[in-house]
Amino acid sequence: MLAVCVLILSASQLAFAGGQKLSKDLEGKKATDQVEVIVQFTQVPTARHHEKVVSRGGTLKHELGQFKGATYTMPASALADLAEDPEVVYVSPNRPLYGASNAVNDFHTATINAPAAWTQGLDGTGIGVALIDSGIADLPDMHGKKKNNGSNVVYSQDFTGLGSAADQYGHGTHVSGIIAGTGAMSTGSKYSYTFQGIAANANLVNLRVLDQNGATTVSEVISAIQAAIQLQSTYNIRIINLSLGGPVWESYTQDPLCQAVEQAWKAGIVVVVAAGNYGRDNAMQSYGYLTITSPANDPYVITVGAMNTMGTADRTDDVPASYSSKGPTLWDWVAKPDIVAPGNLIDSLYFSAATLNQKNPGYEIPQTLYTKNGPDKPSGTYYALSGTSMAAPMVSGAAALLLQQSPALTPDQVKARLMLTAFKNLVQYSTVDDFTTGQTFYEQADIFTVGAGYLDIQAALASTALAPAAVGSALSPTVTENSLGHIVLVQNGSSVLNSNSILWGSSILWGSSILWGSSSGVASDSILWGSSATLSGSSILWGSNSVVADSILWGSTSPELDADSVMWGAKR
Repeated sequence: MLAVCVLILSASQLAFAGGQKLSKDLEGKKATDQVEVIVQFTQVPTARHHEKVVSRGGTLKHELGQFKGATYTMPASALADLAEDPEVVYVSPNRPLYGASNAVNDFHTATINAPAAWTQGLDGTGIGVALIDSGIADLPDMHGKKKNNGSNVVYSQDFTGLGSAADQYGHGTHVSGIIAGTGAMSTGSKYSYTFQGIAANANLVNLRVLDQNGATTVSEVISAIQAAIQLQSTYNIRIINLSLGGPVWESYTQDPLCQAVEQAWKAGIVVVVAAGNYGRDNAMQSYGYLTITSPANDPYVITVGAMNTMGTADRTDDVPASYSSKGPTLWDWVAKPDIVAPGNLIDSLYFSAATLNQKNPGYEIPQTLYTKNGPDKPSGTYYALSGTSMAAPMVSGAAALLLQQSPALTPDQVKARLMLTAFKNLVQYSTVDDFTTGQTFYEQADIFTVGAGYLDIQAALASTALAPAAVGSALSPTVTENSLGHIVLVQNGSSVLNSNSILWGSSILWGSSILWGSSSGVASDSILWGSSATLSGSSILWGSNSVVADSILWGSTSPELDADSVMWGAKR
């Protein structure tokens, strides 16, 4: 596995060594093909920049606000000539993107200690969350507790061209319920309803990009991000939730979607992104590692992987979801995900006309799960979905609670605090049986599977830790090979795991048990792989005794997660 990683890293370095300005997936296009591309310039394009494309047979399709680029259609024969222009930074296709979900009573609010915030009166009041997704349906649970029955959705805009910001797919409605659903249609306790969202009184800004089939393009998402930045002061937008993504084709420094999320982050908006659902993908013989999607591969954003609560409120038995994408990232080797949250069979809102429900009516949960004496029939309000799409809004909701408590926090400080306080005493090794396919998957709670650990809202709210000014930003570190041939984590040119160069706090960010257990000696010289680590020779992260050893029953035919039909076994 280490050899595979080194080869991929070397290849990525070679690919960009010559200043390549055309993305790899534009190669092989016929000269007569008309292609839709995003052209990034050295500045926000003007009419003069548009003319550079028009003069080569192109047509402007979409301007993208203050993003340093625009979307055009143009003949493939003119691409190479356009790329020679010194004001052109990078040219890539306007790629398709998809929501990152799949479709029991779950215990996600208990496992992440959300009730501790609610008892303090924290519910996201006053915090705006921009949901860039498939839209939000107007349901009773979207009408906030303190708004005289007014909707939690304070603004809506469509970017699909379909003429409506209303949800047709069902994905955005489910995600919105996790963030800010009141749970009004379910029963509950003094402080919460059964299916209350993490920040049930937050303001949602509904920016629809996914169509009725859950698809969109990069340019539509960039346009929505630009709108969120423009609306930031109007609706106090402090958070963007992106439960969607696509393949990584190039370095995040060239990926237009990554550049757009960085622009939002630098404007003071916390950007939370689903890691992707390719943890079962062995196409590169990497056993699910190296599968983080874009824009989750960007070092600025908070990238969220998924955990399985195992159907209990006790988080100590929770394990990584086998489909959750693992790091490090392709091309740049950024250590991702940053944090994990519940993402398996999460109960939240739906409506019967949604495409997801029409295709998968079995996702509906029984009413008896939330109504003591209710009829034993499928719910008309709630159903269960799985995926990192469901994990990301839990972190977005947690960020809303933090910002309600401490409005002056910067995006970097929110990220640092969530990671520092994440629960780190996770089950180190686990086995997941998929009763649908008969496959067995082996997981370990290493840094590239669970990041800094499991979201803990109570601990985050109790913390006063701030990213120190000397760090500058809470960029996720990169993985590199040092002069001794060891693979280490690096940020700002310094090793980040040893005791003299701690990242963002007074204790090791990932903890001594998050990688290989308390006896691993991680802090000795920051080594992740190599003979001098204290894991006795070959049993290092991807060695002969690890979960991805040759003897593990994970064949090359292991399928990707089926986003529309997979239900992970009879129990979970």
